[in-house]
Amino acid sequence: MADISTKPYLLRAIYEWCTDSGFTPYLAVKVDAATTVPMEYVKKGEIILNISYGATSGLKMDNDAITFRARFNGVSRELYIPVHNVLAIYANENGQGMAFDVSTTAAEQPAPAPASAPEPVPASAPGLSAVPGKNAPEAPSQPDGDNEPPKKGGRPTLTRIK
Repeated sequence: MADISTKPYLLRAIYEWCTDSGFTPYLAVKVDAATTVPMEYVKKGEIILNISYGATSGLKMDNDAITFRARFNGVSRELYIPVHNVLAIYANENGQGMAFDVSTTAAEQPAPAPASAPEPVPASAPGLSAVPGKNAPEAPSQPDGDNEPPKKGGRPTLTRIK
C-alpha cells in the first residue's frame, strides 16, 4: 500500500488552529502550470493567499488540492492549488505555522505508476520545518541572492529555512 502524505492533514490542522485562535490563515504557494491563481499577483514564482473564511468562498482542502473562490480587485476568481505546491501555512498575525520543502512542483511530478506496480520510494522524502513564533529564537539565516532584505516593523513575514 502506498504511503499517504501527512501534508494535507497538517494543512487542515494548522488552518483549524488559526481559525479557532482568531488568526488569519495564509498560504504560501509555489506557482507552476498545475496551479490556477491570478498570475498578476505572483512574485518570483510564488504567491501568498489569505484563506480565511471571510476572504474565500467554497474553500475545500482535499488530500490532492485546495480549491476556493476569492476576489481579486473586485473580480471573483476560481483558485486551484495542488497540495504538493504549498510552501507554508501560517497565522498572519504572529507568523506561527508550518513550512514545507517543495523541491518539485505538481507539474514536475512524474505520471503515477500503474496500480499493479509498486511505487518507487523517492530519494529524499519531503521534510517539514517549524516556523519560529514571535517569542521563539530565530534560526540564523543564510544569504540568498533571491531574497529581499527583511522589512522592519509592520506585518509579520514568513521566513523559509532551507
